[in-house]
Amino acid sequence: MRALVVYCHPSPKSFNAAVRDVVIARLQAAGAEVRLSDLYARGFDPRLTPDEWAGYLDCPANQTPVSEDVADILWCDTLIFVYPTWWYGLPAMLKGWLDRVLLPDVAFLMPDGVNKVIRPGLHHVTRLGVFTTCGASWWLTRLVGAPGRRTLLRGVGYLLRPGKRVVFAAHYLMDSSTPDSRARHLDRIGVKMDRLIGKATVQGDEVRA
Repeated sequence: MRALVVYCHPSPKSFNAAVRDVVIARLQAAGAEVRLSDLYARGFDPRLTPDEWAGYLDCPANQTPVSEDVADILWCDTLIFVYPTWWYGLPAMLKGWLDRVLLPDVAFLMPDGVNKVIRPGLHHVTRLGVFTTCGASWWLTRLVGAPGRRTLLRGVGYLLRPGKRVVFAAHYLMDSSTPDSRARHLDRIGVKMDRLIGKATVQGDEVRA
C-alpha cells in the first residue's frame, strides 16, 4: 500500500495534527509506504497563477510548477485528506492544492473529438479517506450542504477507481469539544483507518475485503 496523506492546518498543536498522527500510525503499523504532504509546513502556494491558468491544458507542461505533488498523486494507491472545515468548506490552501495538482492528464481527461465529457484519470487510487473537524453541528453542516465533504467524496472520489473503499469522519462542535470527546474521536479515527486499510484485493473494478 502506498498512501499519500494531504494535511492542511496552520498549527502543529491542533487537534487535526492529532488526527494526522493516528492516521499515519495506523498506516505504518499496516506496513504501508507513507508520504505526508503538510501544506502549511511546506508553504504550499494555493494560487493558480495567470501563467498556470493560461497553460492549464498544455499537457504535460502544466505539471511542471507542481511536479512533486503530481508525482505523489501518481505514486499513491491510497489518498487521505486531514483538514479543518472552515465556512463549511475546504481551507483555501487545500482547495488551491486541488486546483493546481489535480490537472488534466493527471487526475482527469478532457473532452475530445470522441468523448464529450471529462473522464476520470486516477483509477489507480483504490482507497479514499477524509477526516475533518467542524465548528458547526452535524445538522447545520448538512443544512448548508457540507460543500467541503462533497468536493472530496463526490468530486475527487469520482476520479478514483470505481468500487473504491471510502471512509469519512468529522468531529463536529469543535469549539465546545472536551478531552473525552476528542479522545473518543481519535479512537473512531483508528477504527475508520482499520476499515480503510483492510485486506483489499482488486477484482475487476471493485475493491473487496
